[in-house]
Amino acid sequence: MAPSTNDQAPWQQQDRAAATADEPREEPVWTGLLPAVAPAGPPAEEQPGDERSRASSGPVDASGPVASDPEDEDDDARRRTALRQQAVADEPRFPRLQQVFLAVVLPLVLLGLAVRVVATPLFLWLEYHRPGFPADPQGFTTDERMVFGSYGLDYVLNWAPPGFLGGLEDADGAQLFLSSEVAHMTDVKIVLQVALTVVLVLGLLAVLSALYLRAKAPRAASGALFFGSWLTVVLLVLLAVAAVLGWQQFFALFHSLFFADGTWTFRATDTLIRLYPTQFWMDAAIAVGVLALLGALAVMAATWPTAFRRHRALDRVRRRQELKRRLAGR
Repeated sequence: MAPSTNDQAPWQQQDRAAATADEPREEPVWTGLLPAVAPAGPPAEEQPGDERSRASSGPVDASGPVASDPEDEDDDARRRTALRQQAVADEPRFPRLQQVFLAVVLPLVLLGLAVRVVATPLFLWLEYHRPGFPADPQGFTTDERMVFGSYGLDYVLNWAPPGFLGGLEDADGAQLFLSSEVAHMTDVKIVLQVALTVVLVLGLLAVLSALYLRAKAPRAASGALFFGSWLTVVLLVLLAVAAVLGWQQFFALFHSLFFADGTWTFRATDTLIRLYPTQFWMDAAIAVGVLALLGALAVMAATWPTAFRRHRALDRVRRRQELKRRLAGR
């Protein structure tokens, strides 16, 4: 029987240690699933269940770390880039600027709509037939006022030439409107139609902006409109105070903003004053203010911030994002 290592002489033990150091050592094996383990001694005897377990686990690559597929990495990079682009696309562009635009445009749109409602034959009929409306000192009847007043209203809303008013005659065959009156009504036509066109364009842009913010940022559009409704109320209160404190000064200041001096003042016997006296313009201003106020209150009630509306807006955004993910196949 061969002697054990402890029974050998010291110089024999040194020779065996040197021989063991010279033998090649096995390197640790990287299985790709477990940390590197250096094999110690001969493999243990396999049990019957080990073969089935190893067969079910599949082949093991012992050559080194498993290399990832470059195509998979490219697909992942493209997917991450698409997700980043989608996240950026979901954010609204210039949200603060659009909110300020909505808040400022709302009073203009409400006032423009109110002016257009007042500039109708219905208001003209109600005004001429209401109790207390001053009669014409020169003798125009209510029916004559309705006929001639409708001509003036139609002229500022259509594109007819000045002859539409200049060619009118009274019962005696005299020219109904002076050339200065026709010129002023032409100026009114230009100012009114330009203002209504601008309000229409701003209103359409405001609708598009509100729909865009509603889809991209919950409660952004409604918050801006809510602020704009309060802004409208404040503006109407200031205008009402100015008109009550001095109607003549208010009326003159308003005309001086849009018309040249001397082109909008007439005598009490001129046709424009007989058809549209001071009381007519005071009632028209009240009607415009009341209609604009009702519109502002309606917008305020529709956009009042409540917990239910906040949750509904957030839920709408979540459903939209979920639908986009489904359509994208992710």
